[in-house]
Amino acid sequence: MTLATDSPPPQPGPAAQDALGRGVYDAGEAVRLLNFHRDATPVRRLQTLTLHRWMRGYDHIAGDETRHAAPLWTPDYEPAGADDNSRAPLEISFRDLIELRFVNAFRALGLPLPAIRICLQRAIDVIGDSRPFSTRKFRTDGKTIFVDITSDLPDGAMIDLKSRQHVFRHVVAPSLKDLEFEADSVARWFPLGLDRRSLVIDPARAFGRPVATESGIPAEVLADAVAVEGSVADAARAYEVPISVVKDAVRFRERLVA
Repeated sequence: MTLATDSPPPQPGPAAQDALGRGVYDAGEAVRLLNFHRDATPVRRLQTLTLHRWMRGYDHIAGDETRHAAPLWTPDYEPAGADDNSRAPLEISFRDLIELRFVNAFRALGLPLPAIRICLQRAIDVIGDSRPFSTRKFRTDGKTIFVDITSDLPDGAMIDLKSRQHVFRHVVAPSLKDLEFEADSVARWFPLGLDRRSLVIDPARAFGRPVATESGIPAEVLADAVAVEGSVADAARAYEVPISVVKDAVRFRERLVA
């Protein structure tokens, strides 16, 4: 994953002029972050093609006709003037990235995309925001909202109340525990958890690339420095950061690419 400093990327995509404070990730960066898990728990890995289908929509055959499935929501960055948006580079904002984490959690439950669309629309209706899972209201009332929006889904998915409460606690709720909110929506993501804030993903810094919270040094630079300098201690000394921050950067990258 290519990480930047607190200055613009050297070759910004079409969304760069609108990315200040929103963050911007290409499809590969977004998928790696969405597949990140801070412990060794196995997760269902997201593929780039799936991400494109969620964010751009896709055509499918139904009987004798071709139908188009719309994107899950209107993303922050849409290609301008493209006749075929499916071929344009995909760029994702931080807010969309966080929303996608919850969609991916629903997918990990085994819910098919039509059922996820139903859950999403129900959440939009309840919360009043087109990206409901990255709102403060979902952070505070998430369990109740989740139980309500997953009731009576097609194919009998998660109808049992006890099952739905268990799923929220063990699958969905963990995605809320590393987020920090300002006003009504998510402001930043601490990938190693709120109890370990050494690294942060903040759309207002480095266009949303993971950086050391205090110094702003990209996490990848610190991880690379261990090999260059010869040890964690030497890397920490070279960049004038605590040893623990370098260790966390190494740990983060290991989980990022696992």
